[in-house]
Amino acid sequence: MSELKKIDILDALRNVTDPGTKQDIVSANMIKNIEINDSTVTIEIDFPPSTSSYQNKIKEDCIVEIKKAAPDITNIDIRNKSAAPAANTAANPLMPGVKNTIAVASGKGGVGKSTVSVNLAVALAKEGAKVGLIDADVYGPSIPLMLGIDKNPRIYQDPQTGKMLPLESYGIKTISIGFLIDEDSPVIWRGPMASGAIKQFMTDVNWGELDYLIFDLPPGTGDIQLTLVQSIPLSGAVIVTTPQDISLVDVKKAIRMFQKVNVPVLGIVENMSYFIAPDTGKKYELFGSGGGEKLSKEFSTQLLGKIPINPDIRVGGDYGKPIVISNPDADEAKIIREIARNLSKQVEANSQNSIPKIVLGN
Repeated sequence: MSELKKIDILDALRNVTDPGTKQDIVSANMIKNIEINDSTVTIEIDFPPSTSSYQNKIKEDCIVEIKKAAPDITNIDIRNKSAAPAANTAANPLMPGVKNTIAVASGKGGVGKSTVSVNLAVALAKEGAKVGLIDADVYGPSIPLMLGIDKNPRIYQDPQTGKMLPLESYGIKTISIGFLIDEDSPVIWRGPMASGAIKQFMTDVNWGELDYLIFDLPPGTGDIQLTLVQSIPLSGAVIVTTPQDISLVDVKKAIRMFQKVNVPVLGIVENMSYFIAPDTGKKYELFGSGGGEKLSKEFSTQLLGKIPINPDIRVGGDYGKPIVISNPDADEAKIIREIARNLSKQVEANSQNSIPKIVLGN
């Protein structure tokens, strides 16, 4: 079979569309390798997490289109290459196995940023991605509680690299200053010490291979934020806000900070958007409305989703069972999973220019 057949197969695959993005899988750079051996074709496809619900359909469509283009092919082997685009692997010498680094920020406290970070990380893991989570709020670490990790867990050292091994919960790897100090001990550090701790979480922890490493940032735009953006090439930032204007004032500062340091804002998550009364089903906008839409329009970014108020989300945080785990059929859990899929699509879109296109030989 001539080399031209590879081109024919690639052209055939242009007829296969990702139902989520409505883009053909060749233009989306999902085809990573094509091998032809007699009457067998082997194809490696980079399936991002956003395609987890459609992978079987995409594979079936590939087989149909290949058989149309090359009827003499009897065996078609379609393999998964990875779970997420490698947006910055080569440019991230501190963590070479981490494909995408995402900061979750708000610019202010009290908007549920850590709750969003935890549920988002777990939702991405449920979509099939390999996920890590760094609790970058060294002064108020809450990730251990929210992930249900023991009060005094033991941190082990990798015998080969000498680095700390992150703890695992609900399918994600995580590290927090809360694992290294007593629960009631305050962290009384100046800015450089706190920044140094975050850098150690990046360099002195064996993260292995990850599709996404999420940073749950503290409020504000200070030392820790600057250390992060100066240390590694962030794939982007997710901004968490609540609907009311008082939140938007500080959140805008966070967005402008990321813009000044050339970190793309991947989207806005509006938390505590509304409350549905369980007895009447009536919708109450307790904190106003429209904040997320205003931000997304003003800064030309996407509104990834709106998370309503639900006591189960708060209970899940207090008892270490994120709602996407404790009640996956709840409307709020479904919304969070959709936010995770939307985020994955945004990461894919931003990484398109950095993913090498397939080159076929003559």
